[in-house]
Amino acid sequence: MLEIYNTLSKKQEEFKPLKKDSVSFYQCGPTVYWVQHLGNMRAMVLADLIRRSLNYLGYQVKFARNYTDVGHLTSDEDEGEDKMAKAAKRDQLSPEEIAQKYIAQFEVDVKALNCLEPDYKPRATQYIKQMREMVQGLIDKDYAYATDLAIYFDISKVENYTKLSGQKLEMNQTDAGKGDVGDSAKRNSADFAIWFFKAGAHANALQTWPYKFSVQDKIIEGEGFPGWHLECSAMNYSLFGSTIDLHMGGIEHVPVHHTNEIAQSEAYTSQEFVCYWLHNEHLNVNGGKMAKSEGTSYSLADVISKGYDPLVLRYFFLGAHYRSQQNFTWEALDGAKRSLDNLREQIIVIKKDISILNKIFVHVNKESKQKFTNSIEDDFNLPQALSIVWEILKSDLPAAEKYVTIIDFDQVLGLNLVKVKAEEATNNIKKLADARWQAKINKDWAESDRLRDELLKMGWQMEDGKDNYKLKKF
Repeated sequence: MLEIYNTLSKKQEEFKPLKKDSVSFYQCGPTVYWVQHLGNMRAMVLADLIRRSLNYLGYQVKFARNYTDVGHLTSDEDEGEDKMAKAAKRDQLSPEEIAQKYIAQFEVDVKALNCLEPDYKPRATQYIKQMREMVQGLIDKDYAYATDLAIYFDISKVENYTKLSGQKLEMNQTDAGKGDVGDSAKRNSADFAIWFFKAGAHANALQTWPYKFSVQDKIIEGEGFPGWHLECSAMNYSLFGSTIDLHMGGIEHVPVHHTNEIAQSEAYTSQEFVCYWLHNEHLNVNGGKMAKSEGTSYSLADVISKGYDPLVLRYFFLGAHYRSQQNFTWEALDGAKRSLDNLREQIIVIKKDISILNKIFVHVNKESKQKFTNSIEDDFNLPQALSIVWEILKSDLPAAEKYVTIIDFDQVLGLNLVKVKAEEATNNIKKLADARWQAKINKDWAESDRLRDELLKMGWQMEDGKDNYKLKKF
């Protein structure tokens, strides 16, 4: 029985999909104004692991991950400049060219991390019509009103507006009346914009669309653009209807973005918006927040430039639960690399021992599969699921049974273990042996011993000579 921690109820609940064996799953995707850092990529991998887990458990998943290519201001609230416009000025490109550039890079990165292709990849600018319809619908239901600068959602009309965050409204991170917008005509300081007019702070907006709204029997029209929060609601409604099973995003989205999504979506449809809210925690760097100013806002390109296989990063992400913070260091990534090298090498050794595998029918080990299934049914406990792979490798199960069981689990882990080639594993062992030899030359005895022990765990022994070494398999 699958249980999921629901941010809305603040407890772990039995998962009951809207439709039997079918799951609608929406993840807040990137704002495509810059190369995505490793914290963003962790979120993508975590969603992929959850999606794969659902598939493994027999659910047919329809997965959507959006691109925000307009409307996300430099604050998550109604403050600052549109991030796309700011990037356009920085790179001397149009907002459309900025979107194309960074969507293309993002696609390369998620593919390198072996994330499955989404069923839907909506771009906000492709759903302007649906957004305008939702704005008009909220106006008609008296949940929205117009000022000279924007159309706002009136949060006072919503019962329990902060039910997702659980915060008292006065402590909530909204106060959207401050900053560049500074609209004194707002009814409540926490009211948020669902449509900005090309006026005031946004008089020079680079991306706008015509609008024509009827507000209290008065027609207002001109040029404008949607509010960021409205975009996800409109795309969700267009793709899945009034209610979806799962909605995932970063923990930082709880007090503002997702709170506002719930308010406007449920006001528009008069139905529950999301059954289960999932939120992933942050990736820290060296114990602190990722920051460009500190030189720690690493991208996947930075990881690759240092010689790491992107799947090493995926393996690293498997080491922490999605609701736990994770700390990135290059030393920790080295540890993930050694573990993945070890895993690949043992898979190669097993494959050599099962030449008759194709001549017999081998079952996945039932006991191990049950443990693995129990782990992912416990709020997607992937670190625990990964540990079962190592239990199998250390067990006395027949080689063929080990192999088919681990390959079965890799449908969730996504480490492409079935594609590992002997020469790739051997090269990894050679690199480890070279590093151990260099440590010995440098008289770094602690590092030399550590690397020697790593090799021994992987079934390799180094025989040191005067000027070189030999590797011996045992």
